[in-house]
Amino acid sequence: MTAPDRLPPVDEDHTTVIPRVVGTALPAEEIEVAAEPSFEDEYKGAAGNSAMMAVGSLVSRGTGFLRTAVMVAAVGTYALGDAYTTAQIFPGMIYELLLGGILSSVLVPMLVRARKNDADRGQAFTQRLLTLTVIVLGITTVLAVICAPLLALAYASGTPQAYQDLITSLSYLMLPTIFFYGLTGLCSAVLNTRGRFAPPMWTPILNNLVVIGTGVVFLTIYHGDPVKNAAEVSRGQILLLGGGVLLGIVVQAIGLMPALRGVGFRWRWRFDFAKLGLRSLGRVGGWMFCYVIVNQLALLVMFNLLNRTQDDGPGPIIYNNVFLLMMMAHGIVAVSIITALLPRMSAAAADGRAGDIAADLSRGIRMVTVVLAPIAVTYLVLALPIAIALFERGQVDRTASIETAPVLAMAGLALLPFAISQLFNFSYYSMQDTRTPALLNLPVITLRLSIQLGWWVAFAAATTAVGMMVGNAASYVFAAVLSATLLKRRIGLIGLRRISITLGKVAIAAVIAAGAGYGTVKLLFMGATQSSVSSFTAWVTLVAGGLVICGVYGAAALVLKVSEVQDVVGMIRRKIGR
Repeated sequence: MTAPDRLPPVDEDHTTVIPRVVGTALPAEEIEVAAEPSFEDEYKGAAGNSAMMAVGSLVSRGTGFLRTAVMVAAVGTYALGDAYTTAQIFPGMIYELLLGGILSSVLVPMLVRARKNDADRGQAFTQRLLTLTVIVLGITTVLAVICAPLLALAYASGTPQAYQDLITSLSYLMLPTIFFYGLTGLCSAVLNTRGRFAPPMWTPILNNLVVIGTGVVFLTIYHGDPVKNAAEVSRGQILLLGGGVLLGIVVQAIGLMPALRGVGFRWRWRFDFAKLGLRSLGRVGGWMFCYVIVNQLALLVMFNLLNRTQDDGPGPIIYNNVFLLMMMAHGIVAVSIITALLPRMSAAAADGRAGDIAADLSRGIRMVTVVLAPIAVTYLVLALPIAIALFERGQVDRTASIETAPVLAMAGLALLPFAISQLFNFSYYSMQDTRTPALLNLPVITLRLSIQLGWWVAFAAATTAVGMMVGNAASYVFAAVLSATLLKRRIGLIGLRRISITLGKVAIAAVIAAGAGYGTVKLLFMGATQSSVSSFTAWVTLVAGGLVICGVYGAAALVLKVSEVQDVVGMIRRKIGR
């Protein structure tokens, strides 16, 4: 069986192409449009900016990690740190329910189609969409702030009232970020659909710098013993921590405005929402909402379990630190690939070029696998040195580092399945099919929650965070396999044989690299125990072990003739030659 030349016909259940919405261009807008590059030229130009995107993503993720490290050192891993982490979950949760998943799966493809097909290059369509989004975001933000105590109760039931009150107080300052997260997300989508990927990669750095500054100020003012009791947290500490988070996202949103003007977009209120095709948006977005709400319910259960066991082992902040490390690696590699591929795949879907969707998906899976594998091995083998070197300072002690290590090791195993499952999801989204991912998500989340709840019942509270990550990893693998099986029916063969060969070679190279890395750890630790190893030794082990793992992995991959590695090496050689 070969990939079909064109996508299947559109029907009510599997919407492949949203009906075209033609905006009415004003004479001035027509003049601007005539001077703009074509849709194809925009994406050719975007490909040339890939290096700038990669650097921006790297710096953004790097400062993001520094932000995490500074804030962990400031708030510690006890009551204040866990409450701060839980309160930060709320804006992200509500944003995802409202816009996050729908933005990537529905709105970006709609913006691409409007940009490509409408007479005014999608200007009026985008203005309508922004107007509607601003109104909905404003109303939702107000309602969320009012409901802050209910959110604290839902995510931390079974904990002391003082702890829930602390979460609520922090939430009053953090929940307004919903509005600015939404505005930032939609503005970034507008830039992406106009071939500008770099500004959305760089502006999060502004956010990170603001929060880093907040953490430094907090450490300078409140540098005493770790806060282990929620009742000990002062009003000044709450205002500083919550206010810093809010200020950071405001600065990030403002930072995108010059880029929007640079691509010719002009803000104008438009209330003729009927021209957005809201019926089609509601049908497709409704399935995405189902997908997101199931994920958020699973997140609620997980954080409730982590909050209940925080006094006996790793709580929300340790789990979240590890998850952010996993997402940092995913973001530098996989998100950059997804961001570049989604508009291309959406354009291919609009033209009915199913074979191009399959080719992009196959290429994305192989590249993500090859690049993320050594990072996954590093997390698995060097978990303790990473925890000590990166987090153990300020209010964080050795006990927290030892508790972090097994959670990070399991995150290493979850990294690749997570990235691959996300690539499959975005393949569906490019075809404007949110129904299939939403339905697939039901058995995936059921498996995840079954494992997590079973682990919480069967094992000691001290291992709860590890069990949460085990449930994540198993569900990611299941999601990838299930998605691949069903997607074949939509776009034909996606090169599973070639993908399997690459995965097999990468697995062999990863095992060899893991053995070399483990030997390096044993050599440099020189018999020291987890409690006695020094921070200096941890740093040396992290650097040396990381170099050994990456070097051995790269050499083994070249010997095994992993073509994607050879392509990367060839590209580097050509650039050095220039």
